[in-house]
Amino acid sequence: MPQYELPRLGFGTVGVTDPSTIVTALETGYRHVDTAQWYENEDVVGRGLERSEVPREDVTIATKVLPRNLGAEDVKRTAAESLDRLGVETVDLLYVHWPTNAYDPEETLGAFDELYDEGKIRGVGLSNFTPALLDEARERLTAPFVAHQVEMHPFLPQTELRAYARRHDHHLVAYSPLAQGEVFGDPVLQAVADDHGVSVAQVTLAWLFEKENVCAIPKASGDHIQDNYGSLALKLSEEECRRIDDIDEEFRTVDPSEEERVDGVPWAE
Repeated sequence: MPQYELPRLGFGTVGVTDPSTIVTALETGYRHVDTAQWYENEDVVGRGLERSEVPREDVTIATKVLPRNLGAEDVKRTAAESLDRLGVETVDLLYVHWPTNAYDPEETLGAFDELYDEGKIRGVGLSNFTPALLDEARERLTAPFVAHQVEMHPFLPQTELRAYARRHDHHLVAYSPLAQGEVFGDPVLQAVADDHGVSVAQVTLAWLFEKENVCAIPKASGDHIQDNYGSLALKLSEEECRRIDDIDEEFRTVDPSEEERVDGVPWAE
């Protein structure tokens, strides 16, 4: 397992507009909160963190830098703005959200290294990278590379990137782990859920947690916050995991525009 541990289950904040949602997630037991400049809700997350009684040091906070802000000076300026909106002096993880637009390995990652040296970040995350781009980034970084975040679910198991994460000792963080609701129509997942008397969401997340080095950051609201958290207590058998592994349907739920492609290829094939 990676030396820098992340909670297996995190809380994705895409679309969160109410600080009380963050408070509820923390009260439920989540200790990994993921946001981004792109989501335009770092201030909401920050107010939720402030209102919560959970100590700051117990929560892993992650945010991401927009592609257009990946020039060295923009990285440092907007990272400071993110910290201010979040109401913290440091974040545990700062991600390159996409390796596109203003991304340049030397310039961008040099700025991330500076932020680490200044104590503004505790580790670097990369998101939506191909293996070749990961190799390039790892060679350039001196700050700890902690996590690679990509879309991952039973219809996109990311076999190559999981092997890469194990080989290089970092976390693979699954966003859209419920395939934006597509998992709820799958008969294999439903059958396993019925056998355990739990939700399809819990089965899907528990399947992810059976994979080495994998974390997940589903977004949720209302009762789904507690339901997703229940996945941590669910243990699937090897046979059940194989049945899910053998689902033959494969697709993405997030399709990057041409501007968000790397050399014309979608991220993290």
